[in-house]
Amino acid sequence: MRTLGVDLAAAARKTAVAVLEWDAGTARLVHLALDVDDREIVELFGSSSMTGIDCPVGWPDAFLPFLAGHLNLDARSVLEHDGIEGRRLLAYRDTDRFVTGHTGLIPLSVSADRLAHPAMRCAVIQAKIAAEHGPQARDGSGRLAEVYPAASLKVWGLLARGYKGRGAPEAERLGVILEHLAAAAPWLDLAGSEDRLAASDDLFDAVIASLTARAAAVGQTLHPPETHAAAALTEGWIHVPSGQLAGLTRA
Repeated sequence: MRTLGVDLAAAARKTAVAVLEWDAGTARLVHLALDVDDREIVELFGSSSMTGIDCPVGWPDAFLPFLAGHLNLDARSVLEHDGIEGRRLLAYRDTDRFVTGHTGLIPLSVSADRLAHPAMRCAVIQAKIAAEHGPQARDGSGRLAEVYPAASLKVWGLLARGYKGRGAPEAERLGVILEHLAAAAPWLDLAGSEDRLAASDDLFDAVIASLTARAAAVGQTLHPPETHAAAALTEGWIHVPSGQLAGLTRA
């Protein structure tokens, strides 16, 4: 099995990918790249069993009707979201609330935060994948799963905060996380890329996304409960690991 992890940015710059090859109780990093364009992502998707992408694959179900109501001067549909609680339904998806309840982490809003631009690119990439490899269900039941590296790290008992950035404290924390990852997953061969990973949180997140893609592929992530299943198909679903790192090689 080959798993692809994508840490998606709004443009090719700072977009990172990592491909892991799984065999006989081991995983080896066989491809690691930064500043990756759409074409490479689509090609790598085609040669991978499962892809984990660190970016929302959809928007809240309430968001588009709200925008349509505003466009069409339909005051009733707009006023349904008056007040902070109404606006939360526009900002956060079912899966965002589920992840917060399960991990305590609050995903960024796809419609009201810094993820909006990357999510637009993600929608285009999904269309390109569909054109070449067939449509992929947004709930992760196909070969594409939305992932959240911070949630994966927390479930796996690794430091999940404070490592993003270019400063010395962030770099030091990232180095510590890499050491802990090596101890928790001695079966993971990073193929001499430790220095590159320690210098780039984008590349590191791509590796975590690839590990989470493996968890999704072997049934070791939390799937949408029945009450969230319909929304997961339209809004997307974040696949959070349901087990520990060691289980990824035993599947």
